[in-house]
This record gives sequence, C-alpha cells and structure tokens, in this order.
Amino acid sequence: MNRALAKEELERILDQAVQDVTERTAGVRLHQGEQSPGEDLCTVQITFDKGFKTSLTLCADTKLLYRMACNSFHEESVSSEDLEEFSKEYFNVLCGRIAGAMYHATQVPAHFDPPVFYHGRYEPEGSEIQFVLTYSNERFGGAQLIHHVPCSDERGKVSV
Repeated sequence: MNRALAKEELERILDQAVQDVTERTAGVRLHQGEQSPGEDLCTVQITFDKGFKTSLTLCADTKLLYRMACNSFHEESVSSEDLEEFSKEYFNVLCGRIAGAMYHATQVPAHFDPPVFYHGRYEPEGSEIQFVLTYSNERFGGAQLIHHVPCSDERGKVSV
C-alpha cells in the first residue's frame, strides 16, 4: 500500500543516508549542526522524475568535497575534473540509498535524473525549499542537503 511520508520521517531517512554514505564512501564523518557552508562552494543536484516530484541539492564547501574525493580515490590530491566526477558519483550513490529507503517506507518506486554539478550555489527553478539539513566537519567545512518541492501558487495548489 502506498503511503505519504511525514516530513520528520523523510528528514530521518535523508540524515541517515548522508551520514552513512559519506563515512563509507569518503571516510568523512559529518555531524548535524547550525554552521552553513562558507563561500567557496560546489553544488550537486538531482530531480526525481518518477515517483516523487521533488529534488535534492547538496551544497558543500569545496574543501570538504575535495577531502572526500581524496579519501575515496586514496590520493593526496585530485584535479577539478576528479572533484566533479567524485561529487556526481557520491551524490548518485547517496540518492540511490535515499530512493531505496523511500521505497521501503512508501512502496513508491522512484527514479531520478543523473546528478548535475555546479561551481557555487545552485537553486533549481520552479521549486521551493521544504527543509534543509546542515552538516559540519570540524576540519573541512560544512554541507547542506536541501529538499525542494514544486512551487505552490497563491491558492495553495501545487504547480506541476
């Protein structure tokens, strides 16, 4: 039976996925906190095009993504191309984990577009922020996982 997912349950699913996937794939522990990322940022974004009409955006300090990529590749340094490829693959794995957990909770199969990488902050058009999970790592900066939903018009109906 399909069922709606409460915001708090979705936040829990996203948080658990972020912390687990980040530690397993990149050897970096993130902790929820209040400190937003700095000004040297990269953003990775996906849109669910089947199952859920939402999108996820990861906005992170470049230094944090760089450290994660180095750890993942077992290298002392990585190129900007490697940083972009790592960021997209990491986010793909993260979103796959999230889609699986969401299916388990709702029985709604989800599909998302391939991740897109941006230097700087990116906000998808036609959507509004439902909530933001903020993370920090004492040594390498912070990140925000942002859950977007389609914009609502003034009558409270969801635009599609």
